[in-house]
Amino acid sequence: MNRLADILSRAMSVLLYPLFIPTYGMILFCCAYAVHVSPLPLVWSLVTIIGTFFLTCLLPMSAIWWMIRRGQVADIQIANAQERTMPYIYTLAGFAFWAYFLIQVVKAPVFLGFIAVGATVAIGLIALINRAWKISAHLTGMGGLFGGLMSYCLAICATPTWGTILGWSFLSLLLMYARLRLDAHTPAQVCAGWLMGISCTFIPYCIAVYAL
Repeated sequence: MNRLADILSRAMSVLLYPLFIPTYGMILFCCAYAVHVSPLPLVWSLVTIIGTFFLTCLLPMSAIWWMIRRGQVADIQIANAQERTMPYIYTLAGFAFWAYFLIQVVKAPVFLGFIAVGATVAIGLIALINRAWKISAHLTGMGGLFGGLMSYCLAICATPTWGTILGWSFLSLLLMYARLRLDAHTPAQVCAGWLMGISCTFIPYCIAVYAL
């Protein structure tokens, strides 16, 4: 039973790897927008999803693999907090270009720009905090995705169902359990990561909407 729990925890940590989250979010946005508002042009959706994957996943991942080959990082999970600074810097650069790509190149909806900028700020904060405390990047990504969902609902003036809220919350709790099970973080680190993620991707847009 313990072995199965460890396998599932590792699987969740891989499937919900922080660099995959923006691509998941963009795919969900394109699908949800088509259902709740109107189908987006196929070319726009493909360019946006591929651009998101390239800038927020492929580029940072390539840098991490390069660092692994050079012996600067032990593994893709970067369990050692002391090894995380440079990967975070590369990731921060990728996310900054992603925010520019969404805002200036594909002219994405305003709330997506807020989410991308918020996610970039979250990466910068993680890089700073990590120097003293190993806050969870996995849960920051998950909290950021949840905050993005809330921003989407606010943008289209929709009320998220309790099923949606409870479903995403349960998934977040499962990921928290997985990271704790693998002894990757403390309870405070996973909770702080989730709260920082949702704060960076939802609260700024929420303030902007109600301040106008």
